[in-house]
Amino acid sequence: MRRAVAVLGLWLVAGFLLLPLAGKIGDVTTTDPAALLPQNAEATQALLRAREAFPGSDTPVAVVVYVRDGGITDADRSAVDADRQEFGRTTGQQIGAITASGDGQALLLSFPVQDKDVVKQVKAALADSPAGLRAEVTGSAGALSDLDDAGQGADTTLFLAAAGIVAVLLLLTYRSPVLWIVPLVAAVAASQLSSALVYLMAEHLDVTVTADLTTMMTVLVFGAGTDYALLLIARYREELHLHPDRTAAMAVAVRRSFPAILASAATVSLGVLCLLAARMNDMHSFAPIAATGIIVSFAVMTTLLPAMLVLLGRWLFWPFVPRYGAAVTTRRGFWHRAGDLVGRRPRLLWTVTAAVLVLLGLGVFGLRLGQSTSQMYTTEVGSVAGQHLIDRHFAGGVSSPALVLADASTVDAVVAAAKATGGVADATATGRSADGRWVSIAATLTDPPDSAAARATVDRLRAAVHAVPGADAVVGGETATAVDVARASERDNLVVVPLILGVVLIVLILLLRALVAPLLLAASVALSYVAAMGLCGLVFQALGHPNIVHGMPLYAWLFLTTLGVDYTIFLMTRAREEVAVRGNRDGMLTALTATGGVITSAGLVLAGTFGVLVLLPFVAAVQMGLIVALGVLLDTFVVRTLLVPALAIDVGPRLWWPSRHAQTPAAPPPSRITVDIAG
Repeated sequence: MRRAVAVLGLWLVAGFLLLPLAGKIGDVTTTDPAALLPQNAEATQALLRAREAFPGSDTPVAVVVYVRDGGITDADRSAVDADRQEFGRTTGQQIGAITASGDGQALLLSFPVQDKDVVKQVKAALADSPAGLRAEVTGSAGALSDLDDAGQGADTTLFLAAAGIVAVLLLLTYRSPVLWIVPLVAAVAASQLSSALVYLMAEHLDVTVTADLTTMMTVLVFGAGTDYALLLIARYREELHLHPDRTAAMAVAVRRSFPAILASAATVSLGVLCLLAARMNDMHSFAPIAATGIIVSFAVMTTLLPAMLVLLGRWLFWPFVPRYGAAVTTRRGFWHRAGDLVGRRPRLLWTVTAAVLVLLGLGVFGLRLGQSTSQMYTTEVGSVAGQHLIDRHFAGGVSSPALVLADASTVDAVVAAAKATGGVADATATGRSADGRWVSIAATLTDPPDSAAARATVDRLRAAVHAVPGADAVVGGETATAVDVARASERDNLVVVPLILGVVLIVLILLLRALVAPLLLAASVALSYVAAMGLCGLVFQALGHPNIVHGMPLYAWLFLTTLGVDYTIFLMTRAREEVAVRGNRDGMLTALTATGGVITSAGLVLAGTFGVLVLLPFVAAVQMGLIVALGVLLDTFVVRTLLVPALAIDVGPRLWWPSRHAQTPAAPPPSRITVDIAG
């Protein structure tokens, strides 16, 4: 008991020192593109060169487009000119001339914006446009404004939603009006302590932090931390029937659940650290952020949570208080019936299950890699609507030209090379650096900036300007950035995916002290991932959002592999205990029956916490939430319940080769008196 008090005291001190820092994480959150893009990409080099040579050149630009379908009137022109003067006073600068479309139906204004509040003032002014004249704000400033509006309060909403879903599921799992509060408090503490440590990492270790990364960390901490809590509490309840002293019961529960929890935390932590090999800087930065969240969750759930449970006593489980020496009633519930199904015809069951997963995997052909700016939001926002209007009435790339930076002495040759490039409508020198070394050239593309044709033009443009002797030219801009992000993401998929699978395999080998079982389990993880992506491909097609961002496959693989294998780890560590005394077949079925409730509860909690991402107005967030939620449910109810145990029984004791379990003869089936340890 004194040890529990000491542990609680240490955590209270840590909370007193660190929790005030959690609220400061917004101070170190960045939206700087240079901090997110691959550092060796040409678009990143162009951005950094432009900042140095032309200070303020990366200031967001507001593009205001006015459209009247019947043709712009004189009154419209007067109103737009009045807006131009008003915007000049608002921004404190001279606004350039009005640009008219060739079809006479649209007008365009563009100007840099230093403060995002200016965009709100511009939008408010456009509300007074003449009747029938449609006006929208787009450009980089409009896009950033819409992104800020869409994300307003998202972190709070997500935190409350995740806490709420965890509370409801814990309440249903424990059927106790009190017990659910303890793991929820522990999960909230882990989330806040993680945020505080991430703040310190950003301040002192130069770790890049974005709102997206902290959002994913919050969901990960709630989901994984609650999983660990469920496993520990389930084992604690079991031991309370066998020990009169709750401290002794907790000591046994921690000792017996610790290997599975440690293996799970190690798998996820080492898996996310594989992202250090990624070229995309946001993925690279997510590695230490996510690993910090998992390590803190592991520490909290294996030290603070046990201390709280011991100090509060058995009454927490009311009205189903586990009494020492009380007979454990055998219940032939769902998991006994699942065990009977698995044990009856294991070969047929795993074969059919694997075939179904393969068929689901065919749905991946419905996914399309690459998500344009206009496909980012679940509903159309002003900047997207404005870009559509520009695409309809102006040259495709007029609102977002490619930016060429070259040696000033070669300006004429570089401009000529750009103009001669197929897909470039025009190229004009727009400025010379103060030291006279560099010149900037705007190359207007004939196609919309987020189109495949525009990306192909960027490749041709780069080849053309690189060929100019002495130019040292680089090409950046929106389209060039999209090209470099796509290529870096494709490389990361090829390099990081096998690294993560290797980590999972090594952890399983060390945990199970076998080779055959880890290889089969790793194969089941890969099959589960393909099936989940295929199922989501069908769902996304039905929702009308089949396009996924380039980094989605890697993030999905990371979460589904490292988190999904948790349930197999929980099952197989228990199976290893049971096989030693019952033989392979009956030991596996006993493990399935004994862990069924807790693992299912853990799967539902994890699926629920990631599922809250669908509340965000971003298509990528909705897709990530659905992929992980559906993938975890597949792992919980199909892979772990049917495929893995049936395959393990069919393979037999050879599953555990080369450990001594491989030579253990199948014992005569003892009476399996087990209880669903989740309830």
